[in-house]
Amino acid sequence: MHFLTLFWKLLFAFIPPTDIYGGYLCFVISILAIGVVTAVIGDVASHFGCTLGIKDTVTAICFVALGTSVPDTFASKVAAIQDKYADASVGNVTGSNAVNVFLGIGVAWTIAAILGFSVTLFCIEAVVAIIILLIRRNKCIGGELGGPPIPKYICSAILFSLWLIYLTLSSLEAY
Repeated sequence: MHFLTLFWKLLFAFIPPTDIYGGYLCFVISILAIGVVTAVIGDVASHFGCTLGIKDTVTAICFVALGTSVPDTFASKVAAIQDKYADASVGNVTGSNAVNVFLGIGVAWTIAAILGFSVTLFCIEAVVAIIILLIRRNKCIGGELGGPPIPKYICSAILFSLWLIYLTLSSLEAY
């Protein structure tokens, strides 16, 4: 794994430390580097979708979103396991979403204007996910994370099915 990630390690080694200019230089250069990586990933995904004959919207929903969300999910899982109250997990999700929204706000508004169906479907499923989390919190199932195996697997299956429903309906609507 070290050799597979060596290019990225060397590339991001040029980001200055947070001690310089109170961290502002590190922040700005980090955001620029993430923006460049995002642009490259977008171009690669567009070419990948073109090769497979898939529309850009479907490629974005299926592959790009999955490729950016899975590493965040694993990082949040590790943070949740290592922290007694899962505060680091919440911080990881919040920080990750903040960067993603910061970089993609213009794209997100454009897509929202074009893909009203997809945004509406996402909002409906987000409300369902929040309701599930509230039920888990208030019904003593073990909080939002973990708990007894049966409720945990049922909730996981429901949330996974929401993702599949979103992919399916958004893809069908695109075609």
